[in-house]
Amino acid sequence: MSLSIEILAGGRAKGAPETVLALAYLERAREAGRSLGFSTFGLREADERKESAFAFEGLGVALDEHGKSLGSVAFAQTLAAWRDAGEPRVTFVIGGSDGLPDSVRTRARTTIALGVQTWPHLLVRTMLAEQLYRAVTILAGHPYHRA
Repeated sequence: MSLSIEILAGGRAKGAPETVLALAYLERAREAGRSLGFSTFGLREADERKESAFAFEGLGVALDEHGKSLGSVAFAQTLAAWRDAGEPRVTFVIGGSDGLPDSVRTRARTTIALGVQTWPHLLVRTMLAEQLYRAVTILAGHPYHRA
């Protein structure tokens, strides 16, 4: 069984440098993760003005400053546990400039934070994409993550 991972990000920023960098990290994760049981890594943008645009399938993970903070190794282990448990799809949901609607946080199975600070939503997609790539390299034993 393989795990498909998607970032569902509020806001439109197709050509923004942050999105270009996020897509580069997701491509790296896709290449490195194939042999580890991670089938896809994708990014989809949601119209943050429409709550219905935040619809997701599979295990939902809301990103919110009040969520659980995970170090990179713990994050990698969490992804591996979801893969090993047979989860077909994990969707990480990032709000737009006004954050996530309460209904999305309620539907999510878990909520994580990328620290206690509030980050711009464009940076969050890039930071999350990098952490997904880092997680795959940790699981592969690649030296990218130097603890």
